[in-house]
Amino acid sequence: MALLPDLKKAKRGAIAKAISIMENDPEEARKLIKKIYKVSGKSIVIGITGPAGAGKSSLINRLSMELKKLKLKPAVLAVDPTSHVTGGAILGDRVRMTESTDTGTYIRSIASRGATGAIAHSVRNSLRVLEYAGFNPIIIESVGAGQTEVDISKIADITVVTFNPHTGDSIQTIKAGITEIGDIYLVNKSDLDGATQLFQALQDFIGTAEEEAVILKTSAKKNKGIKELASKLKELMKQKTKDKKDSEKYRLESELEDIILNNVRQEISTMIGKSKSFSSYLKKVQDKKIDPFEAADKLTKNFIK
Repeated sequence: MALLPDLKKAKRGAIAKAISIMENDPEEARKLIKKIYKVSGKSIVIGITGPAGAGKSSLINRLSMELKKLKLKPAVLAVDPTSHVTGGAILGDRVRMTESTDTGTYIRSIASRGATGAIAHSVRNSLRVLEYAGFNPIIIESVGAGQTEVDISKIADITVVTFNPHTGDSIQTIKAGITEIGDIYLVNKSDLDGATQLFQALQDFIGTAEEEAVILKTSAKKNKGIKELASKLKELMKQKTKDKKDSEKYRLESELEDIILNNVRQEISTMIGKSKSFSSYLKKVQDKKIDPFEAADKLTKNFIK
């Protein structure tokens, strides 16, 4: 595969091409994964999540530069959970991250394509491409949209949850299960009013839930707290590298299950399309002769023989 030597040298064109293959060409993606899979699973993945408007892109821009000063080689995958048609969020991210791109950080926006939450197969495979190109850590930025945060924690070794004092529902969001997934909690835009109250609310809340969680104040605008965040992440990366083998086993189990379920879903979908019994049971349900659950049970038995 002519792409591999350039990918190994981290040439931008080769990385862009490989990630596009992962997003758009399942057959070629499988061939590429076959070639790079054996050396994957070593880079630390940092998930940065939080509500839209929490200032994640500007924060990541600054953070990438600080991580480079610490002799690390970061790359960024910005996951757009909304649509791969509307370029709004994607273009916005790129604009806010130009500084770190200029210093050699690789940044790529990727659409989640409506997969569970925002973590699609293409994201997992794009991580492998960036890993093969020698990036470590790989930062995944994701908008907190319902299930997304928890999904991020499935593939990230370190999860950073970002809040903004002007997101009115921040305190409520803190209560919604998000306290279980973070390694670091940030009150970003800490130059705004309400930052101190939010910081205290987080301490009250997370202090009781998680002894080891770190809570920091950052401001990308004023470049405050970013250096502290970068050194904390480097420290955590060292710890997580020791447990990487175990966490990778758990992740691969979850990925294998996802792929099998996806394959089965596609098979069943094809079978439904061709099935005469589906049409006849559908007619019975529509005529109220049989309820949908009974019909589904009977059809499922037909399909899974």
